[in-house]
Amino acid sequence: MARIAIDAMGGDYAPRAIVEGSIWAAQEYGVGLELVGREDEIKAVLEKVRKRGFILSDCGTKGHKRKIKIDLDKIDYTITHASEVIGMGEAVGQSIRKKKDSSIVASVRAVAEGRCEAVVSAGSTGAAMAASLFGLGRIHGVTRPAIAVTIPTMKDPVVLIDGGANSDCTAEMLTQFAEMGVAYSKHIVGIENPKVGILSIGEEEGKGNALVKETYPLLKEMHEQGRITFVGNIEGKELFVNKCDVVVCDGFAGNVALKVTEGTASMLLKMISSEFKSDIVGCIIGLMAKPFLRRILKKINWEVFGGMLLLGVKGISVIAHGRSSTYAMKNAVRAAVRVLNKDINSKIAENINR
Repeated sequence: MARIAIDAMGGDYAPRAIVEGSIWAAQEYGVGLELVGREDEIKAVLEKVRKRGFILSDCGTKGHKRKIKIDLDKIDYTITHASEVIGMGEAVGQSIRKKKDSSIVASVRAVAEGRCEAVVSAGSTGAAMAASLFGLGRIHGVTRPAIAVTIPTMKDPVVLIDGGANSDCTAEMLTQFAEMGVAYSKHIVGIENPKVGILSIGEEEGKGNALVKETYPLLKEMHEQGRITFVGNIEGKELFVNKCDVVVCDGFAGNVALKVTEGTASMLLKMISSEFKSDIVGCIIGLMAKPFLRRILKKINWEVFGGMLLLGVKGISVIAHGRSSTYAMKNAVRAAVRVLNKDINSKIAENINR
């Protein structure tokens, strides 16, 4: 049985949503858990679940909550006490060095020491990346790890890399992101021959900032060598039309693109919901459209994807959204399980060191 370390104190709704989502995943996917954090708070959440016999979740529909029966006696879990927590606003480097007993550092340690095969955290992205980098080390040949984010589109999901791990990048780093992204798209998403593009402000070869202009000829050369399939620059509007399967960018641009996408989707859904409630005709149409809207929401809801994979480290590190609900955390653990079954790190090492 695979075992996954959970940073129980990371996230806006920790530890309740983190613990509940994790035990839900353990029950559904048949994995073991090491719940890492303040032991008394974790036990308090588990005790409430044990008394109730279920957890509540909206399951990504944003409608009424439903009960998910949980039998804790059938779930394989342990609790590892960690007295400290690294907050979202703390300086990452100092916190990792000073807070050796923080929940994220202790969670990564569980993987490094071989007790677990993967770590999942909804805490500080910077802390999760730093802890994973220093605790697990890099795959041979990788300069910097990067976050791979799966974005839903009209057709096949697109992988955006880097989603926020590295704000400042070099052209050489972006070429490695491309190779790691191709491995992820092929072996995890299931795209046979992933096409690679650079996120830029125009399609033409000469468009973009200095980093994009410097990276373009390097990816073009890799295309000519047969290492990747490069299709050129990709504008933001083309993220969702499947012009390419892997979008390469620095972590600053990638994270901005993701947050804008998330905010736009949320705004549109709220506007549609508001219009349906505006008058009696809207209410009738809204009632009729409800099943269709739920299907659409499930396709675009970030909670369904659960977490982002930190590529390039010697181990499986999944970074979940800071606002992860019980449902989102369950799916973040599912993401870790999927990756464990695909041996993605050996594929990345093969691409990088080829």
